[in-house]
Amino acid sequence: MIPSPENQAGIYMPVVKLLETIVSKQVANNQQPIACESQCADFLRSWPWPRCTNPHYAICKEETTAWWATFNGFNARTQKAFHSGAVNLISSLCFPLLNKDGCRIGADFMAFTIVIDEYTDTSDGKTARMQADIVMDALRKPNSPRSAGEWIGGEVARQFWLNTTKTATPIAQRRFMDSFQAYIDAVVQQAEDRSTGHIRDVQSYFEIRRDTVGVKPTFTILEIHMNIPDEVMNHPIIMKLCELAGDMILIANDVISYNVEQARGEEGHNLVTVLMDQYNVDRQTAMDCIGELHDDFVEQFLATWKKIPTFGGPVDEDIRTYTDGLANWIRGCDCWSFECARYFPKQGSQIRLTRQDTLLPKSSNLQSR
Repeated sequence: MIPSPENQAGIYMPVVKLLETIVSKQVANNQQPIACESQCADFLRSWPWPRCTNPHYAICKEETTAWWATFNGFNARTQKAFHSGAVNLISSLCFPLLNKDGCRIGADFMAFTIVIDEYTDTSDGKTARMQADIVMDALRKPNSPRSAGEWIGGEVARQFWLNTTKTATPIAQRRFMDSFQAYIDAVVQQAEDRSTGHIRDVQSYFEIRRDTVGVKPTFTILEIHMNIPDEVMNHPIIMKLCELAGDMILIANDVISYNVEQARGEEGHNLVTVLMDQYNVDRQTAMDCIGELHDDFVEQFLATWKKIPTFGGPVDEDIRTYTDGLANWIRGCDCWSFECARYFPKQGSQIRLTRQDTLLPKSSNLQSR
């Protein structure tokens, strides 16, 4: 029997209020001058899930890399992002429990999002909308050939989804499509914000960033071969874990990616910038606030994890595997951030140890997410 949901009003943490409290305390305690170096918190120092990789990493890397090579129309920026971003590594680290088909789907999806990121990051709102519509049309019609001369993202989307639907369950496919539509629409809004130089406040930033970070469709890949009913996925405890996992990933990514983003002049869609703008604080104070916020999220996740209910039948094993997948994603994304060359081209391992990063000069030759 499905347990009765708890009162949802008390389940979700008020991020804005929590951040205001953290900022006030940090401002009162911070007397350090602004420096060219930033100190990044060790976000997962108490995280009980260790680093692990998918056993099918090697073969999936070979297959996804070969698939990527069949597309000859990528621009130089996208090609560089694919190789420096190590899409196969992030798939292996973040989907360690999936079978071979699932690992391959995860790797192909990461490659697919590289295409979306790198093209829309340099597009205005109108162009991003056109690209988004092409992608969604391709996903809805994977058996239909794309028009000659169309933007390459359409064919990437078509082939990705055609392969995915060979093994994905219908309910997982539906959840992917719903969450991916929200993601791509948010990416278009991000492009519009960037074109106008608009910097959001904390509340509106979280509203859009929870979609632009891309974790919602990514989380559906954790259940790609499962048949978890809607009433189970919509249980407040499961929803709470999903939201906390997504928020931890996005705020940690904002801190880790900030340096390369500011170097490229693309830091407007980043919580560090949002806090600096809204609360008139310096870069380090903003990062310290995010570190404290992340600590709070970790405590909430671990406490909520203990409340995962039983639903009866095979779904109990599936939901445990799924929520384990959320926790693995948090660890895997953190490991990938320092092990690939996307954010730290040469000193990722050292920065992971010292948590100190020197501010980069302005440049257009760096990658961000």
